[in-house]
Amino acid sequence: MSHPHQFEIRHLGNSSADVKSMLEYIGVDNLDTLIDQTIPSTIRMKEELDIPEALDEQEYMKHIQSIAKKNKSYRSYIGQGYYGTYTPAPILRNVFQNPGWYTQYSPYQAEIAQGRLEALFNYQTMIADLTGLPIANASLLDEGTAAAEAMFLFYNLAHKGEDSSKDTFIVSDKVYVQTIDVLKTRAQAIGIVLRIKSIEITDLLDPKVFGIMIQYPDCDGGIQQHAQLCNDAHDQSIYVCVATDLLSLALLTPPGEWGADIAIGNAQRFGVPIGFGGPHAAFFACKEEFKRVIPGRIIGLSIDQYNQPAYRMALQTREQHIKREKATSNICTAQALLAIMNGMYAVYNGPDGIKAIANRVHDRATQFAQRAISAGLKVKSKSFFDTVTIQADNTYIQSIRNKALSIGIN
Repeated sequence: MSHPHQFEIRHLGNSSADVKSMLEYIGVDNLDTLIDQTIPSTIRMKEELDIPEALDEQEYMKHIQSIAKKNKSYRSYIGQGYYGTYTPAPILRNVFQNPGWYTQYSPYQAEIAQGRLEALFNYQTMIADLTGLPIANASLLDEGTAAAEAMFLFYNLAHKGEDSSKDTFIVSDKVYVQTIDVLKTRAQAIGIVLRIKSIEITDLLDPKVFGIMIQYPDCDGGIQQHAQLCNDAHDQSIYVCVATDLLSLALLTPPGEWGADIAIGNAQRFGVPIGFGGPHAAFFACKEEFKRVIPGRIIGLSIDQYNQPAYRMALQTREQHIKREKATSNICTAQALLAIMNGMYAVYNGPDGIKAIANRVHDRATQFAQRAISAGLKVKSKSFFDTVTIQADNTYIQSIRNKALSIGIN
């Protein structure tokens, strides 16, 4: 068994000899003297830190495993854009558990990693295909952040080149609650007036409105295409963002085909586990005219000096990488590892497989909705009743009714 000191040094870095050498160089006798000279006594703790003795590597692994075992995994019914999913074994082993992929979840020097760039390019292509919009970035942090970035993009466009009075963003009350919470916080910081309500045609006549956001399918499971709403909004120079479910777009008409300017959402259900709440990659797709103001980064396909295909970061908009005055976003990072898993999930299943998964999800939702109604419950959305008809037996109906009553649902 290794000595605890060896494992400690591996992770803390400085050995006693290193510390002694550095102290001699700066001219102090010990660390206490250094602290006395640099940190005022009025803000320092008087008592010793309660730190246990160092563990060796084997003892430490047992310790963290005992902590991890306290986690309890339950089936989640929260919905709201997050669903239990299955990660195919080849993706789990060769991507998620492979340090060649997971050590770089944010490709700041991505031009040196052709494999990762190609995988992100594949992800972008998948998002563009499913949303029906020509351009997609290489992922964002989460759905709420992507929604806020879309709001900012619309706001900046509405104020470009003029002192515009447009300051109002309308959000459907059917948008997921966690997305609305992020929008509230981000809108307040720059003075955007947020209206959360059912969107009516009269809202589009307000000269202060610069954009709207809708959910498709919405938080109640309702499915409604908004082609007319998009047309009416564009007639008033109002932009439209659609927060959508990526898997549903394998069956539904994509937002880009009925007029959306931007489509955003969460790609979690493409092979990424819920993971006790995250992280999960968001997607962001838009029309061609927004290619210079899209947040995040875009991976492009070029040709190298040998006339061979070469992937590169074609666009990046964060102020960390470019001149601040040229930045269109200060978004923290992409979720490259998880976006790569999403893209690999689509490749692994193929178009027919993705459509089959979407059909199975819809069939099960239909079955549940119809059995709930048979049990005397009310279902808000009528979008479930177009494919499957079920004759539920009385025993099953009674069990559903009893379960509902036991948790306070009439």
